[in-house]
Amino acid sequence: MLEYIISKYNFWVYVILLLIGLYAMVGKKNLVKKLIGMNIFQSAVILFYVSIGVKKGGATVPIFLGNAHAAHGHGHAIIDVASYINPLPHVLMLTAIVVSIATTGVALAVLILIFRRYKTLELDEIMKIRKETGV
Repeated sequence: MLEYIISKYNFWVYVILLLIGLYAMVGKKNLVKKLIGMNIFQSAVILFYVSIGVKKGGATVPIFLGNAHAAHGHGHAIIDVASYINPLPHVLMLTAIVVSIATTGVALAVLILIFRRYKTLELDEIMKIRKETGV
């Protein structure tokens, strides 16, 4: 049992990163720390999806090159699908990385506006100022 758990160490790393990110988003009061926690959480999800997209024994990209990867039988090409690597998880995670960068950029711009208005990035202080001013 211990050997099985140790063999899946990469999944434990993802779980730890997820927990760190979740803790930072929920437990911290500073908005920059919350944003960093969100980025850690997103990175853990991306790493997880990339790792499950790996295929043992998969050595070929899914591009049909005529007779190069096919055995002929009865006039039809038979393709060994098991040897192909599925690129979809990796492509989706590239998209997720772009979305993560864009989200971080927008969030940093919003944090700059919040700091200019309230002169702090501490959530408790911002809520206190909002309550005092009635805004």
